[in-house]
Amino acid sequence: MNDNTKNNDGSMHKMTAQQQQEFNRVSEPQRKKPRGKVSLIWIIPIVALMIALSLAAKAIWERGPTIEVSFRTADGLEAGKTNVRYKQVNIGLVRQITLSSDNSHIIAQIELTKNSSAFASKDSRFWVVRPRIGTSGVSGFDTLLSGSYIEVDGGKDSQKQTEFVGLETPPVVPSDVPGKIFFLTADNLGSLDIGSPIYYRRMNVGQITAYNLSKDGKHVELQTFIRSPYDKFVTTDARFWQASGVDVSLNASGFSLNTQSLASIVAGGVAFGYPENSNAPMASGKSYFNLWNSKTDALKVPDGKPRKIIMYFDNSLRGLAVGAPLDFMGMNIGDVTAINVEFEPNYRKLRMRVDAVLYPSRLANGKELDPTGQIFKSFIQQGWRAQMRTGNLLTGQNYIAFDKFNKAKPVTLTQYENGDVEVPTIPPELNSLQAQISEIADKASKFPINEIGADLRKTLNSMNTTIESTDKFVKQLDTKVAPDFQATLNDARRTMQSTESILSSDAPMQQDVRKVLQQVTRTAASLQLMSDYLEQHPESLIRGKKGETKNEK
Repeated sequence: MNDNTKNNDGSMHKMTAQQQQEFNRVSEPQRKKPRGKVSLIWIIPIVALMIALSLAAKAIWERGPTIEVSFRTADGLEAGKTNVRYKQVNIGLVRQITLSSDNSHIIAQIELTKNSSAFASKDSRFWVVRPRIGTSGVSGFDTLLSGSYIEVDGGKDSQKQTEFVGLETPPVVPSDVPGKIFFLTADNLGSLDIGSPIYYRRMNVGQITAYNLSKDGKHVELQTFIRSPYDKFVTTDARFWQASGVDVSLNASGFSLNTQSLASIVAGGVAFGYPENSNAPMASGKSYFNLWNSKTDALKVPDGKPRKIIMYFDNSLRGLAVGAPLDFMGMNIGDVTAINVEFEPNYRKLRMRVDAVLYPSRLANGKELDPTGQIFKSFIQQGWRAQMRTGNLLTGQNYIAFDKFNKAKPVTLTQYENGDVEVPTIPPELNSLQAQISEIADKASKFPINEIGADLRKTLNSMNTTIESTDKFVKQLDTKVAPDFQATLNDARRTMQSTESILSSDAPMQQDVRKVLQQVTRTAASLQLMSDYLEQHPESLIRGKKGETKNEK
């Protein structure tokens, strides 16, 4: 290569060594440096890292609030696997399960999704869904294959909360079901339970959601929920009564059976209605009502002020029970409240005492039946008495009837200082029949059979003497007249002998008469025994005597 170069004006000059090296570096073509190759083995970790970063970012982005729910046991729960659902949609996951500080329960730490933060409201409810068999049916059957999960009933409160107490059983009514809550007050729970149905005209319109004892422990308070639109039928004059199981009534009125549905036989239930011609307004939510024992008690017209009466009986009160009706011309005007026995001071005589309450308001003119009034005293003076009667031959139940007896002895009405009134009584009809039979038997036993037989024998002896004298006289008569007259006398003698044989003390007729009188006496005694047995077992007129065999010969 030539070391000389031309100047701009075309003249030549000689380059130095340094300039020559620089000239060579610039004039030579530039060579490219080889690039390093990336190995394919790094592609998979890079992709996995990118996926993990995206999932982490998505989890952080979709992550909602973390709450803690305590349960009595962790049965069916598993950290990292148990889902939290609302209407079968996953809204969270159980991240951790720990024991409480006192080891009395477990605490499940739940992570909700970002869109489910509303379920952390203060009134939300949580429970574990697992297979359950109860009176309301079978629930959670699908968890046998999929496993248990936590169900949530979202609340509506705007206030948020992070700690909750889980329910051991599912709530009866979800919070999003429209309706009203009402409270009932009952003497006892009976066969009712949480979930027991509430009926209106035999339609299921609600359920019992909770119950507890009153503060004084004398009543049971039940919380009920009536679904919309049936809640509008609960008026201020509504009457609730127990329709639990089978309502069987066996009393003096007979046998009655009543039930609302087959479900109420198993789980019990409550029904409600109102009296006829009721036009009361709709009741407001959380109103209180009384729970009656039966429909009859719930719908009957309210009784006015009761009047207490006392009745004394000298006979057995078998078949009469507390609650038996007090009947006035076929109308129920009261009930028996107590049955007892009283002894006289010398203990030589006892009387059966029956206490009852009488409601004058059950009659149109109730004041006329007031035991303390003048009209009632006039009734007693005219022969009105209280009498125990058989109400039903099948059940053997008795009742007290207030009726008029024309042959009743006059008595005065007794009124005590505390206001109680003693109403006079009369024996039952069977007792009167028994007294008449005993009187007939007594008179039959006093009939003078022996005296009459002695007088007849004396008369026959006189007749025999007369016949012998006449016989002697006939023998002295003319032989033409005597044969005919003798035949007549013979006939008369035979008649007298027959009469004497009949009326003698050992004659068959005399014995037959004695047997008849003895049979009358035994019949009277049998009637007396029969009346006593019927009084104790009136149902035997239909079912027969207990222990009687059909093949008895």
